[in-house]
Amino acid sequence: MKSKKSFVVAALLLVASMLLGSCAPAAPTAAPPAAKITLAILHFSPIAGTTWSGAHDRGAKRLAAKYPNVTYVYRENVAPDQVAPFAEELIASGANIVIGNAEFIGLPLKDIADKYPNVYFGSILASDMTTKPNFIRFFPKQYQALYLEGLIAGALTKTGNIGIVSAFPCVQVIRRQAGFILGVQDAAKLLNKKVNVYVKFAGNWFLPADEQAIAETLVDTYKVDVLTQQTDSGSPLDVAQKKGVWYVGKDMDIVGEYGWSDLNTVAVSFDTRWEVIYDKMIQEYMAGNKTPEMIMYPGMETTMTLADGTVEATVDLMNDHKIGIDAISPAALPSIPQQILDLVKQRREQMMKGEWDPFTAHELVSNGTGIELEGLPIPAAGTVVKAAGEVPTMEFLLGMFNFDLLGTTILK
Repeated sequence: MKSKKSFVVAALLLVASMLLGSCAPAAPTAAPPAAKITLAILHFSPIAGTTWSGAHDRGAKRLAAKYPNVTYVYRENVAPDQVAPFAEELIASGANIVIGNAEFIGLPLKDIADKYPNVYFGSILASDMTTKPNFIRFFPKQYQALYLEGLIAGALTKTGNIGIVSAFPCVQVIRRQAGFILGVQDAAKLLNKKVNVYVKFAGNWFLPADEQAIAETLVDTYKVDVLTQQTDSGSPLDVAQKKGVWYVGKDMDIVGEYGWSDLNTVAVSFDTRWEVIYDKMIQEYMAGNKTPEMIMYPGMETTMTLADGTVEATVDLMNDHKIGIDAISPAALPSIPQQILDLVKQRREQMMKGEWDPFTAHELVSNGTGIELEGLPIPAAGTVVKAAGEVPTMEFLLGMFNFDLLGTTILK
């Protein structure tokens, strides 16, 4: 028979063991699986052969590559009357973030947003600023990269004539053109030369034959030797290459990404990374946020990291896989004075840090042309709409910028 002392020792050992066991770390438990996200994009145009829808498509694919729980689906060549039925079909198949990649495609989504409170709907914001808790509006500050392109274009022109093949007068187009024109005008002032910017409208975003005809007119009739566009086909680029004039691109690195043309024609381009915006939506959805940011308007200071570790800004100069000042074609560099190159580098770095913006720094003076908006007539020619140094509101930039800048020539 065990002694009383042995029994007490055994009891103490048992208690100690139990106490030590209670202090041991719990076995790790598996994290709950991330919510499945299906990102659906309704593209207004074809994807292949376009920079706009091509950039949206590429951005969505990059996100699907980054997140194992994200799937990307799409429809292309979508007309406004197809938006709701296509969206509902995609939602029935599991889509929980649905995007219209043009305002006229995105706005019909607001009519079904209340019906699907657990779905995020997103639309390009061209001028209508309607939102709902689950109807998000967005646009990148492309005008920042366009300002840098304007500096380069203004330095490159030898005839003093720059042409823009444009879609149609609207706030989105006017705002982006204004960023480019400010850059052109700053370069002209620094280099003490006279530069004309000619704009001719095609009437829509994707009209290859009309865009070609306009580009040819700009070069042949108006002696344009630097050509750019606010349309979506490759026709203006084709004309620039055929006519031997410089081309300044938009939306994508068209040389490095698509292999369209080469650095003897494309002086520079800018790249729009829509994935920076869509990434924010995905993170908010995964966090279960029922009241996400309703108007998203990021610029060069906003970045994300891709699956391969690349950190990219919302927009940036990009050409033949190179970014920033290095994106300028080596063939164009001899025609660009060092003071312009230094300014491009300086302004880009400042915008990356959020320290400078062309629309804040400059006064905005009306040309007397533009588009009449409800309750907002076009300011008379010479009107200073915004003073230099005054920070414009997001509402002004996105919804009220309805005038061309003084010095713009709008061709009929």
